[in-house]
Amino acid sequence: MLRRVWILPLGAAVVAAAFAASLAGRFVARRRSYHALWAAALAMYAVASLMVFVGALNGWTSAGFRVYWALGAVLNVPYLAQGELDLLIRNRSVRWVLYLVLAFVTAYTIARVRTAGIDLGALEESLPSGKEVFGDGTPAHRLPQLVSIPAYLVLLGGALWSAWGMRGRPEHRDRFRGTLLIALGATVVAVAGSAFAALGRLLPFSASLLVGISTMFWGFRRASRPDAATAPG
Repeated sequence: MLRRVWILPLGAAVVAAAFAASLAGRFVARRRSYHALWAAALAMYAVASLMVFVGALNGWTSAGFRVYWALGAVLNVPYLAQGELDLLIRNRSVRWVLYLVLAFVTAYTIARVRTAGIDLGALEESLPSGKEVFGDGTPAHRLPQLVSIPAYLVLLGGALWSAWGMRGRPEHRDRFRGTLLIALGATVVAVAGSAFAALGRLLPFSASLLVGISTMFWGFRRASRPDAATAPG
């Protein structure tokens, strides 16, 4: 069974790439900053899932694990959260401050992961644990706790806040349900995915990647439908 697990992260990579392309297309058409940030986040998700696919199929390398950790375990969530904040915050000065914070987090993450020592023996596992690869308590190992968890809470809070504002309004039914699906998909990845990754369980981790990103994409497409009040006919 484990020999065929590679199809799940490959599927997640394909779905994430399609999602990123859809968001990029919307950015080109509408020039909304949150579309660009979400497109970048989903592109990271696609690359990280691709690293899991390669690792499951051919074994892990230090470079592959660094890319997976930086983009999948750390950076894609703050970019999703920044996109959500861009959607909610209209003050340009506040947004630019948040961009500077995001730039610092990105540079710090890349620097820490790129220079972190790696236990090559830990890479022999089907799904290596960051704790074993980088060492318990090292800066690279702690990055998800310092960056991804707070960013996920911001993302979840923003999505729920948006959904709360649309509750009980029939014309926003699709946007309301789509937003909740996005929050659900992000939770599957952030909670279930992180738990299975920490345990080194490749099969359920890979399944959570595919289920979570597919749910988010479904939610985005649902939320992007025209409101009932503005739909033709």
